[in-house]
Amino acid sequence: MLSKQEFINQSLELNLFFLRIMREHSIFIEAALPPKNKDLISQADAFKNEFTTLLSRAILLSDGVIPFETLDSNEIITKYTMDAEKATQFATGIFIDSNITSMEKSLISGMRNSDTSILTDNVYMLNHQSIAATNMIIKFKTKLRNDVLSCKVFTTLYPAVLNHVLSEAIIFTELLTRLQSGVGIGTKRDILILENFWDDKLAEHSFTIRGMLDPTEVELFNIANNFGKEFEALRDEASDMDKSAEDLSELTETTLSAATNLRNFKAQSTEGLLTCKIKSIILPLFADHVLRESNHYINLLKSFSNI
Repeated sequence: MLSKQEFINQSLELNLFFLRIMREHSIFIEAALPPKNKDLISQADAFKNEFTTLLSRAILLSDGVIPFETLDSNEIITKYTMDAEKATQFATGIFIDSNITSMEKSLISGMRNSDTSILTDNVYMLNHQSIAATNMIIKFKTKLRNDVLSCKVFTTLYPAVLNHVLSEAIIFTELLTRLQSGVGIGTKRDILILENFWDDKLAEHSFTIRGMLDPTEVELFNIANNFGKEFEALRDEASDMDKSAEDLSELTETTLSAATNLRNFKAQSTEGLLTCKIKSIILPLFADHVLRESNHYINLLKSFSNI
């Protein structure tokens, strides 16, 4: 059973990371739809606003509470996030509230003395609202994916990307629901499930980046492709639920090294997009988005090493 402090910390860490992810999924969907789909564009924009509101609540609850390791991991924002938001708003015309990013920049780690019971209640309510909003966007993403696959809707997002953003929404609700029940993460099975999940996401990132690069960017294409294959292999290895503790520890260390290398590639790519040195159809915020997901996974892997 989780202690109140563990519940607060794990809940706020998840909300700070995933609520921004959900907000940005909404932006990417909105940007990828043609003008004829005004209703879908409007729905995506409404989700963007809803997740912006929830994220602002999470930030207010987290100030002076969140562990330093989380703030230092660059999974909440990176040094590129503000510029990536501005560049993406300029490119798409979609309003992106960067005050949220300024608030996150100002977050300080756990120093605040507050009533744990009141904070626990507030965090529990935030989790409840986040689950409700994410369940709604799961329905939206599922219908959109199905309509795209049946050629009822056109979007410039790959069907694989729609599956990707759907799976991330689902894992967010599953983890929050688990916390609401007082159950934390820490068993060998938990670690393997999450490593399998994020290895799969990082493989998809790599192949998506490969597919969104200009055909002339041959070197970057090959690098992204190789990362995709590497994380597919790691995903397959993590699917073995019968691993010994020693084998799992070795796999985690290998995966941490690979994730760090991919993170560095993504950081260089984000910088290259912001300085207009890479030819692609990748939105700068998309590049920063997948960079933060790598940072989140690296932070997870480090925590697994300590379990």
